[in-house]
Amino acid sequence: MSKLEDIVSLCKRRGFVFPGSDVYGGFAGTWDFGPLGVILKKNLMDAWWHYFVEERDDMYGVDAAILMNPRTWEASGHTATFADPLVECKECKSRFRADKIADGITESVTTEEFLNTHTKCPVCGKENWGPIRKFNMMFTTHVGAVLPDDDAELASKNIAYLRPETAQGIFVNYKNVVDTIYPSLPFGIAQQGKAFRNEISPRDFILRDRECSQMEIEYFVAPDTWEENFEKMRGLQHDFLEKVVGLPAESIHEYEVPAGDRAHYSKRTIDFMFDYPNGSEELMGLAYRTVFDLNNIQRESGKSMEYRDKQTGETFVPHVIEPSVGVERLFLAVLASAYCEDEIDGNKRIVLKFPENLAPYKYCVSPLLKNKPELVEKARVVYEQLKQKYTFVTWDDSGNIGKRYRKQDEIGTPKCVVIDFDTLDDDTVTVRDRDTTEQVRIEIAKL
Repeated sequence: MSKLEDIVSLCKRRGFVFPGSDVYGGFAGTWDFGPLGVILKKNLMDAWWHYFVEERDDMYGVDAAILMNPRTWEASGHTATFADPLVECKECKSRFRADKIADGITESVTTEEFLNTHTKCPVCGKENWGPIRKFNMMFTTHVGAVLPDDDAELASKNIAYLRPETAQGIFVNYKNVVDTIYPSLPFGIAQQGKAFRNEISPRDFILRDRECSQMEIEYFVAPDTWEENFEKMRGLQHDFLEKVVGLPAESIHEYEVPAGDRAHYSKRTIDFMFDYPNGSEELMGLAYRTVFDLNNIQRESGKSMEYRDKQTGETFVPHVIEPSVGVERLFLAVLASAYCEDEIDGNKRIVLKFPENLAPYKYCVSPLLKNKPELVEKARVVYEQLKQKYTFVTWDDSGNIGKRYRKQDEIGTPKCVVIDFDTLDDDTVTVRDRDTTEQVRIEIAKL
């Protein structure tokens, strides 16, 4: 398994991920995606959308606002319960999420349970802790022209939150979708977008950060069919991770979340864990949210969330199955699985063995020599042909061919196409394979 520090180094060196606000010394818990990272991220999001939405007849998309009426978060329970266990070292005043620095405890840890672990402060090494406190992770902001110091009471009425999940944007639009599309049960509403969580101690690169992208589906089902639909979605998630994204099945493990550790809205949750370089962490989740959210909206808004069955005429509030995945966590899982080190002609080689459907560039086109106009001209013709067909094609004429190959290996380009003097005679090119390093001659027309 690759080391996390090697992946982080490669990401910055080759333009996948940079520290947020790097020129100003960074900003904890934030990351910027560079030219190659943007393409890989988009490919992952497109693959998810295609598999779960475009290939199906029972899925519909929405793109809800990040800022929502604050009553949304009161009704959903986030204002009261969306909290992590915070603990402070009395010696150095550093603050941590308790369940992430101590072994064998969960998010519901008590002060006594934490103290019994005899955990030492990661900063000062002392064991002198304050009590466990619940820290709400939602970011607050003010909407409108009222400033907090103008009128405290008025300003408090203008408080809004950056959404901590994309799910509520789906739930508040459930009625809109039903009234405009009138889909047959079961059906799903999907959304991709930003979510924000004020993590106590962001860590492990992009695995736990304060700004992330989520891909979620709320799948609405008849109450007595939730179990069969839960199992179907469970299988689809494995299929997506293993066959579409190409993650190794042996690195994916299911964790049945016990009742005491489930989110407040869930009656059953399975976490799909992945073996990251730093250990096993949640990659994707599958939750049975019952009627929790729609019932809350119905109660707080006074508007009916009932669905009338097209066949029987029966009315009821649908139950909900929720598959959810963080894009950054999926991004890192793909990177960790693709990262390889081997030896070519006695020299160490770093290579990202991305599946071809995810690789940022499908081809790299190079003239054998950049100071030979006839080779460059022919290479440009080949480049334009491939660009028209595959879009994600790059050009490289710097350094010798060996250095170009190494660079393309590091960014995961599956095929390198080299135009040489034989090309001018027979319209064939050398195509070099990333994984095997084998080279073959192929007619340009067959690329």
